[in-house]
Amino acid sequence: MTHHEEIESGQRFGFGENWSRFLSTLDEEAIGEAKRSLQLKLGRADLEGLLFLDIGSGSGLFSLAARRLGARVHSVDFDPQSVACTRTLRERFFPADPAWVIEEGSAIDEDFMDRLPDADIVYSWGVLHHTGQMWRGLDLAARKVGRGGQLYIALYNDEGAQSCRWKGIKQLYNVNLLSRVLVIATVGVCGIWLKKAVAETLRGRNPLRYWTHYKSNRGMSAWHDLLDWLGGYPFEVASPEAIFYWGKVQGLTLEEVSLLRKGYGCNEFVFCRR
Repeated sequence: MTHHEEIESGQRFGFGENWSRFLSTLDEEAIGEAKRSLQLKLGRADLEGLLFLDIGSGSGLFSLAARRLGARVHSVDFDPQSVACTRTLRERFFPADPAWVIEEGSAIDEDFMDRLPDADIVYSWGVLHHTGQMWRGLDLAARKVGRGGQLYIALYNDEGAQSCRWKGIKQLYNVNLLSRVLVIATVGVCGIWLKKAVAETLRGRNPLRYWTHYKSNRGMSAWHDLLDWLGGYPFEVASPEAIFYWGKVQGLTLEEVSLLRKGYGCNEFVFCRR
């Protein structure tokens, strides 16, 4: 089944379509926040002379951020529209740049992944849990971490019964247009966003603060991240303990971790191959 057929049959969310709309909101402030998030998590002021492998480049924002930080960049994505988004950013900011390579391919295709170069930094934020074979994707991504290199991944936290509930919501979202409108209105606006507004009000702050300050979250957009969360399917989760053990088996050393205190979202891990 092709990528388009999976979307049409409700088996996959149109990530690339969502990212193509996100690009219309992209500005220098967002790019700056994306750069800062890489610097903070990787513990590097710049990426000069390093090869940055972006597995699941999506909008292309973090490939662009890495290139701005001096890295040579290799971007890959399974979604043709995401590949187009990444190429759009390259042509806008680094036209005809030989140090930024972009390819279409799957993170769970062993032959494709084996053809990719080993990298100093392998980056896959919020991607591998959407492949339908998360653990396979993790194993293949780990192979691409060169000696002394870093692996920076973010994966949905395992919330037990809550995660099962969210999987059902995501499946419903992808059925048809009516189901999407229903999920956005009830779960997104009346659920997630209303709760955020009430929480800000109870703290004595502007109820719209969550949205007005959202760009400081890695340079992302609240609206497009909401759609990604509500519709992002396939959907898998992992507990921190499971990822810690997986990293140990892979011979990786944990350098940095950011775990959720509560609720849905992603845990972030930075491993190193010493």
